[in-house]
Amino acid sequence: MADPAASSPAVRLFLPPRGLAVFWIVASVLGGVVAFLLYLEYIGQLRGTDPIISCSISVIVTCGPNLLSPGGNLLGFSNSILGIVLFCGPLYAAMSAFAAPGGLRAWYWRVFTAFVTGAFLLVHFFAWRSVFEYGSLCPWCMVVWLVTIPLFWFTLGWGLRDGLFGEGARRFGARLYSWALLVTVVDYAIIAIAAQVRLDVLGSLF
Repeated sequence: MADPAASSPAVRLFLPPRGLAVFWIVASVLGGVVAFLLYLEYIGQLRGTDPIISCSISVIVTCGPNLLSPGGNLLGFSNSILGIVLFCGPLYAAMSAFAAPGGLRAWYWRVFTAFVTGAFLLVHFFAWRSVFEYGSLCPWCMVVWLVTIPLFWFTLGWGLRDGLFGEGARRFGARLYSWALLVTVVDYAIIAIAAQVRLDVLGSLF
């Protein structure tokens, strides 16, 4: 009599490239450190004291208006606290990849991709409000944007390429992953051009 376990299909496991996992660690550490600096800036704004490293460069390139705005405190407290906590996510994902060299199930990486997608959408929402509503650019916030945007494009490209979301998307995923750096630069450029046209950022620095 055949063993049902032996005849059942093997569960497919997925493992990100080592370079991508290392990038997750770098992004997590950089994003977490900057989020902490942003938190110190926020406390300084409330107390009226100078932060360890000031992020006020010009009238437009400054953290104050963003930190104290409703958008800077979406849940009733500084968004920097969210950043400190949530940037642990990529670090955890990377450590999971290194701890399980055989790979992990698809649902795990799908959840992580959804998590990164949420962060990607959130930073673009913040960028929009910063440029078009608050009329200022927060330097520490922009570093978070710089980290989160490639985190999304490379993670999504890998997931699609390796079949996390079905075989039909693998070809598109392979192209996206190979062009993720260029897509990231274009994404940066769109935000930078919008900020320059709307706020004349370069003019405020000279």
